[in-house]
Amino acid sequence: MNAVLNKKVGAEVEMSALFADVRGSTPMAERLGATGLHGALDRFYSTGVETLIEGGAIVDRFMGDQVVGYFVPGFAGREHARRAIETGLSLLRATGHGHGEPWVPVGVGVHTGTAFVGTVGGARGMLELTALGEDVNIAARLASIAGTGELVCTDVAYRSANLPLPSESREIALKGVGAPVAVRILRPTA
Repeated sequence: MNAVLNKKVGAEVEMSALFADVRGSTPMAERLGATGLHGALDRFYSTGVETLIEGGAIVDRFMGDQVVGYFVPGFAGREHARRAIETGLSLLRATGHGHGEPWVPVGVGVHTGTAFVGTVGGARGMLELTALGEDVNIAARLASIAGTGELVCTDVAYRSANLPLPSESREIALKGVGAPVAVRILRPTA
């Protein structure tokens, strides 16, 4: 979301953040080689961006082997938690999870909370639109612990989504977060 803007803008809003992370990219690089890894990641980024946009997300960035999307009410609507979880499950299905062997192993994290959504930067007039705050960091941590083919969302996001989806409940410790976090583990179905 790099853009040349004239001024810094933003506000704290309730929103849902989705991080989708390729699992085991280092062994993939060993197996596929640099060019093969590039092809797999390029396909993942294209699939991720398309799926996130269709779900109503603002695509924030590619970060290593991750795609990041923010479901802000102004774009995704008031049911942003529902759209984030549905989009995460759609992305897992689009990468082959839930019906056979995936073409790229992916784990997804989703959290609903408050973030500063706005522009940052300013060097040479270059600003970037992003979301910042503890709740965004929680979504990133959830993606880092999600297993292949899993969507890990906080109980807060799950309850906000009001989706009648089967899930597994857990309490987990997340790096940098003081108290254990109640989460739900969801898996896509074919």
